[in-house]
Amino acid sequence: MFNKILVPLDGSEHSLRALEIAIQIAKKFDGKITLIHVYSVSVRPVIVPEPSTLTPGIPIMAPTEYSRVAEAVREAGARILANGKEKAKAEGVEVETMLREGHVVQEIVKAAEEGRFDLIVMGARGISKIKELILGSVSDGVIRNAPCPVLVTK
Repeated sequence: MFNKILVPLDGSEHSLRALEIAIQIAKKFDGKITLIHVYSVSVRPVIVPEPSTLTPGIPIMAPTEYSRVAEAVREAGARILANGKEKAKAEGVEVETMLREGHVVQEIVKAAEEGRFDLIVMGARGISKIKELILGSVSDGVIRNAPCPVLVTK
């Protein structure tokens, strides 16, 4: 029934709880888990203008700094996935990982569609509680757009 399970991870307590539940479901149905972490770098590179044209109050990031920030965010996501993969393997569950850049909801839904997953298991809240209040929750967006059942855990 649930042979292919997609588990979005962001390192939060809720996402780790979702992983635990997904592992139990995978064991029961002899399923396979795919962990996905979606990251985005919200700052955009800005070409540094001549000092005489600087406008006070506008944050400026040189392209080299932007690259370093983007790489650090990507590496943090890779560590989150590696930790999750270790937990699933320790329980004897087959596991793969996906690291994607982009809009979290869109990338999770896209992965679910492309991979033809039977189930998505995810946490009710992620790391950014303030962002969820302003933009709407990731879990709500996935529930509304997913091509398969979504189990949201607390």
